[in-house]
Order: sequence, then C-alpha cells, then structure tokens
Amino acid sequence: MALTKKEVEHIAKLARLGLTDEEKTKYARQLSSILEYVEQLKEVDTKDVEPTAQVTGLENVLREDKVEGCDELTRDRLIKNAPEAEDDLVKTRSVF
Repeated sequence: MALTKKEVEHIAKLARLGLTDEEKTKYARQLSSILEYVEQLKEVDTKDVEPTAQVTGLENVLREDKVEGCDELTRDRLIKNAPEAEDDLVKTRSVF
C-alpha cells in the first residue's frame, strides 16, 4: 500500500509536524514500506496461537510489608527531624 504525498501531508498535519517536500517524499516511502510489511503479517496463520502478553516468564517479586517498631527515643528523634509534625506524626503535603 503506497502512501501519497498528500496522505503524508494529512498525517503530518494531524501530528502537527511541519515537513519539507523532501521529508514528505522520504516519509511516504518509509511509511509505505511499513504498511506493506503489516500486510504481509496479516497473511500469517495465527488461528492456533494463544494471545501472549509477555514471553519471558518473569513475574513481579514482592515482599510482604512488615511494620517494625522502634524505641521511643528513636521515634522522637525521627519526628523531631521532620520538617513538620502534628500529634507525634510526620506531616506531609497532600499528594493528590
């Protein structure tokens, strides 16, 4: 499927790209090549192929969250070093 220069101009306008005539010709050729390859891929029989999200088999490894206490002196020092504290808690700016 060969793209025309006019089609490339339309795509460039949608993407808000300013292209020279040389670039329009170059991209028409390159995009046409990509579309021809996609057409070839359409011919591949994938009827018996299961959908795949990823192929490496890697999984996220997460650790269990544990709350570990500390002695009162350490806790007081931590709160004292915080920029702001309120009711023995560290006060932060809102995230959302």
